[in-house]
Amino acid sequence: MLKTLDLSQVIVLDIETVPQYANFEDVPPHLQSLWEQKTHYQRKPDQGADEFYERAGILAEFGKIICISLGIFSYNNKTYSLRLKSFFGHDEYEILRQFTSLINKQVPSLMFCAHNGKEFDYPYICRRLLVNRLEIPSQLDISGKKPWEVNHIDTMEMWKFGDYKHFTSLNLLAAILNIPTPKDDIDGSQVRQVYYEEQNLERIVTYCQKDVVTTAQVLLKFKGMDIISPENITIVS
Repeated sequence: MLKTLDLSQVIVLDIETVPQYANFEDVPPHLQSLWEQKTHYQRKPDQGADEFYERAGILAEFGKIICISLGIFSYNNKTYSLRLKSFFGHDEYEILRQFTSLINKQVPSLMFCAHNGKEFDYPYICRRLLVNRLEIPSQLDISGKKPWEVNHIDTMEMWKFGDYKHFTSLNLLAAILNIPTPKDDIDGSQVRQVYYEEQNLERIVTYCQKDVVTTAQVLLKFKGMDIISPENITIVS
């Protein structure tokens, strides 16, 4: 598939998420109880539900999306370039509305590419779309589709080569493929702190965009192609 993959039909995607509330004490009582039940087997024996709440952003039932960044390939003068566009803010409904508005204008055969997208990004977006009472774009909706009809590319899955128990982070994959990555990124585990305590959404958006660039470069490496040079990467509003 990679040899014949048309990059002009691929959108590279990454999302950033945080808990729906700044602190566990702010969570409505009935949701506190449900959070405790949901995370019972994930927490250490001596770890309370309130202590574990800082990880609520990874669960779509208790988290929300604050940024969706997209990377779009283009080909000019025998050179590939990458354009980045991000939807971000404090209003998840508006982020998702803008995102789906863009995707609904694309061809039904559009492919998404994300690192660990099948386990996280794609289902997370779909779940939050349902919560926000927004329609799931056909390119993301896998209901009733046969496996070969699902146009979802996952660079982590590709690196597994069928090994279901193998996990490789995007940073590690970039390192072993000799893809340069910025050294000033925040860690994914810091997103909640940066959002709620530092109130620095712009920093999170930059981090999200850098992950999109890295994922795009990994995809190019898988295709046996040269990576895109920094001067050919642009951010559009």
